[in-house]
Amino acid sequence: MSTLRDLVEEHTSLEPDDIEHLHRLAGDWQIVSDLSFADLLMWVPIEARGEYVCVAQVRPTTAPTAYQDDQVGRVAGGPEVAHLAIVRQQGRIWREGDPVWYGDMPARHEAIPVRRRGEAKVIAVLGRDTNLSTARTPAQLELNYLTTADDLAQMIADGSWPPPRHPGETTSAPRIGDGLVRLDATGKVTYASPNAQSAYRRLGLAAHLVGESLAQITGRLVDDPLEGADATDRIHLALHGEAPARKELEARGATVLMRALPLMPAGVPIGALVLVRDITEVRRRDRQLMTKDATIREIHHRVKNNLQTVAALLRLQARRVGVPAARHALEESVRRVASIALVHETLSMSSESSDEAVEFDGIVDRVAAAAVEVGATVRVVVRREGDFGVLPAEIATPLVMVLNELLQNAVEHAFEPVAPEEPEVVVSVHRFRKQLHVTVADNGCGLPEGFDLDASERLGLQIVRTLATGELRGTIELRRRAGGGTEAVMVVPLAKR
Repeated sequence: MSTLRDLVEEHTSLEPDDIEHLHRLAGDWQIVSDLSFADLLMWVPIEARGEYVCVAQVRPTTAPTAYQDDQVGRVAGGPEVAHLAIVRQQGRIWREGDPVWYGDMPARHEAIPVRRRGEAKVIAVLGRDTNLSTARTPAQLELNYLTTADDLAQMIADGSWPPPRHPGETTSAPRIGDGLVRLDATGKVTYASPNAQSAYRRLGLAAHLVGESLAQITGRLVDDPLEGADATDRIHLALHGEAPARKELEARGATVLMRALPLMPAGVPIGALVLVRDITEVRRRDRQLMTKDATIREIHHRVKNNLQTVAALLRLQARRVGVPAARHALEESVRRVASIALVHETLSMSSESSDEAVEFDGIVDRVAAAAVEVGATVRVVVRREGDFGVLPAEIATPLVMVLNELLQNAVEHAFEPVAPEEPEVVVSVHRFRKQLHVTVADNGCGLPEGFDLDASERLGLQIVRTLATGELRGTIELRRRAGGGTEAVMVVPLAKR
């Protein structure tokens, strides 16, 4: 489906600032839709044809939709869009029409001009279409919702809605159904929805909100006096026409998210709209996850430290051994333990440790550098082609051991007895159909005649075969490389076990 920007650029010549304003409006208009109990459709004119195209739509969460089918991308003309043309020409909200029928469903059409702040030009028209088949009894909640919706509609026509978006804020919460408080120009509560009243009861308010100063009550309830003063200031800012950033209120172990919005139809401050949402359970789970994250990172950190201690002990033992073969075996063990420690070190520093996932490219690069530094008898260049990306720890740990053995084997044995002019080992990787395809290739002297990986008695190659086919559930093949040298080709499934 085409995006709002795609449709606007295809059918109109609106300026980038106009399109950005429409994007901001579409990001915050769920509030208006829910308060109106109506679908909102954003129409822009196709000048050359006298038609309009719908570039965005939002359905209310508080009432049945007026459209079962999505209207985005639909082009309309003739009598169907006459009210949209009136709004563009006269620059006012249109409410004069009689109900229209879609099959057996009656609907009421209204239209709102969309302007940018300080601009007279109407850049789009919002259709506000209400399904009348389940007409609501005009109770207190409905009347307050509709009154507030009319105020916001006038602000859209004035160009003062939506409010500026603050850096780092999402557009998802709180919503109208979470809790709504309406304030008059003095800051007194004229209406509080049942959910809003419940949210303030969680904060410790025993009385009713209506008739009270919301800023004073909120400042008294919040545990931290400084945070309470900040919340009070944000409500006052909204009463004076500004839209402050959202604020989390904490009291008596409860957490409530608050958003204060100014009400300024025709540029006159008449009060504020305060949305609240009880997020106590959400924050409790967040704290549990943070604690779990910290615990997991600490475990990986301690495992890494223990493995480094083991490696240091083996290194000390190797220095005291007089038999070259035994010393070489201990040094190989040091490298194997160190490669596993790298995975745990990465996990201990990763912000994604709760998912037990690691950025594997850095690990491969460090293992390759260590293999060259320790094992190469000639100057060997090791490079990587492609990206491993993020891998789960259950794959990363055995895979790093396999790559450590293959790289070590290549730099130590591939270039004996005669090395080429530019000795090179290349680690190539790509993902294909939920599989990881890895190749470690060198331009050395190649495999000996009659080589068989399954029959090899070398410990390093036995480790490679066992881990590749067992732990990783993949396949591995060592073969002569076209043009000289050796390549190890490994395929590892990435699907969860």
